Amino acid sequence: MSTLETNSIGKYSTNNVSIDDALNLKSYTTTQRDALTSVAGDIIYNTTDGAPQYYNGSEWKTMKDIPDLAVSHLIIAGGASGGSELGGGGGAGGYRNSYASETSGDSSSTEDTSSLSTSTTYAVTVGAGGAGTSGQNKGNSGNNSSFNTITATGGGGGGMVDASHLNGNSGGSGGGAGTRDSGSGSGGAGTANQGGDGGSASNSSTYPNIGAGGGGGASGNGSSGGTNGGNGGNGLASSITGSSVTRAGGGGGGAGATAGSGGSGGGGAGFAGAGAATAGTANTGSGGGGGGGGGSTGGAGGSGVVILRYPNDYTISLFGGATSSAGEQTDGTDKYIQIEASGNVSWSA
Repeated sequence: MSTLETNSIGKYSTNNVSIDDALNLKSYTTTQRDALTSVAGDIIYNTTDGAPQYYNGSEWKTMKDIPDLAVSHLIIAGGASGGSELGGGGGAGGYRNSYASETSGDSSSTEDTSSLSTSTTYAVTVGAGGAGTSGQNKGNSGNNSSFNTITATGGGGGGMVDASHLNGNSGGSGGGAGTRDSGSGSGGAGTANQGGDGGSASNSSTYPNIGAGGGGGASGNGSSGGTNGGNGGNGLASSITGSSVTRAGGGGGGAGATAGSGGSGGGGAGFAGAGAATAGTANTGSGGGGGGGGGSTGGAGGSGVVILRYPNDYTISLFGGATSSAGEQTDGTDKYIQIEASGNVSWSA
């Protein structure tokens, strides 16, 4: 015959008690728990979730440690447009990454994550890409993107054929130099730890055997122009959304005969001859391509993006104009969201 063993419970003042052994709650799976007839105050251990739970009268609530709200970011500014006639490629928007151990812009080290608080409003800005160019105009720089206190700088516009506008603009990544017969221009400088420099253009030939420089990309510099247009600098890959995606490529340089290609990650191709260069891809911060001969137009820069990743114990709210086409997504023990319009965010546990 088995012996009934009991814990010794000592009663103290008011409702305080002591138990000489550890208290072991009755264990149930989630399916078994949901089959119970429960009343407010019931407490169990849920073996499916690996945590104690209590019933509040309408639903089961989990009792467990909540991790800190550590938020990783990928912030990319708007890309610049390419110059119009014989224009340099637009520079990609500045690229700032704090996820895992991934490379940040200009092939720099991963940035620090942010330790944030629930029920606090944080501002998000998603920079627009630089508008496309026509006539004889340099490329338009992209607009900054930011989250909380972290800002990525908009890409630098590409130069163009006019002697006073050959040089590319500086930015997150620099714009490529424009070109002219026997002309020489310098690419714009990229921002340290955000993007590469634009390619230069130095030509000893005459039209059509001349080409402009490619715009800088997140991972490095645009190629120089010469007989052909320079290629845009390549972008960088990140798996912050659960799969590897390359973004922030520079725009290709325009040319009279052979234009440069856009950098990986969405950079727009330059144009050869008279026509419209390709725009940078939206929500990648990529630069637009440079235009070719007379009457060409420079491609617009791609809009930027802000991507945030955080523990799945938290839920994000978007307001004040912030939008996400896909909404909050789950990847393993984390959630992430891609934000495509400026506004505000906050978290709740």
